[in-house]
Order: sequence, then structure tokens, then C-alpha cells
Amino acid sequence: MKSEISTVDETIDSDGGESTGDNSGEFGLGGSEGTHKLTKTERLVQWNVALLTSLLQQIIASRGGVVKQIKPPSSEERTIGTNGTVLEEFTPIIPLKRFEAQDLQQRQRPSSIKISDKVKCELRGYLSNVASMYKDNPFHSFEHASHVTASVKKLLTRIVNTDETNGLAKGSIKSKSSNGLDLVGLAGHSYGITSDPLTQFSVVFSAIHDVDHSNVPNSQLVKENTRSAQMYKSKSVAEQNSVELAWDMLMQDEYEELRACIYQTKEDLHRFRQLVVNTVMATDIVDKELQALRKARWEIAFSETSALRDLVSGAGESETDRENRKATIVIEHLIQASDVAHTMQHWHICKSWNEKFFVECYQAYQQGRADSDPSEDWYKGEVGFFDYYVIPLAKKLQSCGVFGVS
Repeated sequence: MKSEISTVDETIDSDGGESTGDNSGEFGLGGSEGTHKLTKTERLVQWNVALLTSLLQQIIASRGGVVKQIKPPSSEERTIGTNGTVLEEFTPIIPLKRFEAQDLQQRQRPSSIKISDKVKCELRGYLSNVASMYKDNPFHSFEHASHVTASVKKLLTRIVNTDETNGLAKGSIKSKSSNGLDLVGLAGHSYGITSDPLTQFSVVFSAIHDVDHSNVPNSQLVKENTRSAQMYKSKSVAEQNSVELAWDMLMQDEYEELRACIYQTKEDLHRFRQLVVNTVMATDIVDKELQALRKARWEIAFSETSALRDLVSGAGESETDRENRKATIVIEHLIQASDVAHTMQHWHICKSWNEKFFVECYQAYQQGRADSDPSEDWYKGEVGFFDYYVIPLAKKLQSCGVFGVS
């Protein structure tokens, strides 16, 4: 599996460069002389700001470099996500935005887009506030969120060109436009996933999935009948809570210019929201009902012999819907792999994060918030996790045909 979904133990500096390093160096924390004066959290925030800023440049470049002011909060921003629980917003197919080959050829270089200091300040402030909302957990921490972000970035860069619907299939046009822009590298093209920078931004943004995590699983929150368990009807409690906290904060007036960079239209706002909801909800890997639904959707999208797939195809599903269905399910599995990326990385990284998770579970046991002592069968449980989750997940990512070898 290591050779198929390569480890994400590289250091990623502010320019997106990579080099191998230990656990603390995963996010470029070696840094310049100036960064040593920052706390670890501040340096993680700085790394995330650099990554998301580069994605904002791609978003703005994709719409011709235009950023119009939007008055906050718009009526759409005030009402989105207010008609039920977050989980009830989930949809099996997210319509991704497609770009014509000519649009991509004429697109500005993302590096030529200047992100204002005001936007960078808002982004830094937002991420700092997100970081402060993470509790002092050994595993479910802002460092874990940053590790997931790094893993998402790595997997997105490994997506290969397989999409024939967007005008940039292999051989359809020159791989570089007249201004030297690497179109294949920019668009990525796998069911349209990376042809739209907003999709990339949304998936990376979804690393907020553990905001305010209580260091216990959803089952314990339901057992304790917490306020959040009641609010979210005992389903995906922690995940829904994270989405609402992070989203509500993003909608505050102080992040007006940041939001104007992320989206400019009602359609983009709703697509951004839907991508975040689907991606974060996918990180609930324990709920058996959600697992069954996810498995069925994978069968519809990718199985060559699935009766479910034949039934859907017979119902007149369009080619665009089929592509969007595949893209949606691949995105969900991408975040799942990123959430447990340490299990697919070098042994010292795997061991380090596994120890953090054990400590967190043991603390919950000591606090009377777990029924059993995790030390009694920890290794057996971890082997089972590899056998029944990690390895099957890796095989799915391999079989969907969108990830190449970097």
C-alpha cells in the first residue's frame, strides 16, 4: 500500500516545496530564523495560511482575476444551512464546475494573482481562531488538522489526467499554452476534481473536521446525551458540530474580504458549502448506516458488475451525473485516507500518531468516559483497523484510477 498511496511525511514549506523530515518538520516547522520565535501553533497557522493563499490565487485566476466586494452577510449567507441539520444537507452527487480547454489555456498564472494583505490578515485571523477552538487533545488537535491538510495536498497532487469530458484529455490539446502554463498540472483532471480550484480549496478547508473535538467518540457523546448529541439527533455529532462552528465563524463580518475571494456567486457559495458538508461528514467512519450508504455509492460509481450501477444507468443517468458521482465519492475517500494518513506513512510517524491516539483514549478511560481500558487489546484493535479499514480504503483509492505515482 505504501507504494500506491505514498506517505505524506514530507516537509512542506511556504512555497510548497517538499523534503523529508521528522514529525515536527512535517509542516516546514524548521523554518527560517524568524519562525523560531513563533509557537508551534502559530507556525502551523502560518503554514496553513501559505497553502490556502496559494489555493485562493488559483480560485481567483479561474475567474479571470476578478474579486468584487460582497456586502456581508448576504441573504444567501444568512440562510444557508439553516433548514435542518448539517447531515441532512448531504447529497450523493455534487455538480462540479467544468472548464473548457480554451478557458484553461487563457487562464492567468495563479502566481501572478496578488492576494491583498487584508485578505491574508483575515485568513490568518480565521485560522488562528480555528486553532484556538481545538481542545488540548493528544490526537484530535490542530496539529492533526494540519497533518490532514498536508495529506490532502499530497493526494491532490497525485491525481492523474483521466477526465475526457473537460477538453483536456491526453492528446486533446498541447500540454502547455502559449504563455507556458502547464494545463495538465493546473487542472489535474480526474472526473473534474482538480479542474476547479474551489473544489481543492473546499477539501483542504475541510480539515476543520475536528474543531471542538471532545476527545471521545460520537457513541460516548450519545451515551452521555450531550447537548450536541440532542441537537444533531445522535448522528455524526462531532462532525456536524465542527462544520457549524467553523462555518458560522467564517460568516462573520470580519472575514468579508476572505469570503469574496472564495466565492463570488450564489452558485459558488452553495457548491463550497456542499463540498465542505460532504467532505467533513465522510470522516465519520464509525456510523454503520453511513458506512453502508457509502459502500453502496462506491459500487454504483465504480463496480464493473454492480446491479445498483446498472439500475441507475438504466434510469437514464447522464454522463455528467456519472462523472460528478465518481468525483463526489472519490473526494470523500480522499479525506478519509488523509484523516488516517499516518497509518500509510513511515513507521516513526505512524508510531508517533498512534501513541497520541492511545494516550487520548486512555485519558478518556481514566475520566470515566470509556467502558474499557484501551491497553488491554490495543494492538489487536489496531491490526483489525488495518485489515478492515485502512487496507480496503487504500485498495479503493487504487482501483478508482485517479491517483498516479509521484
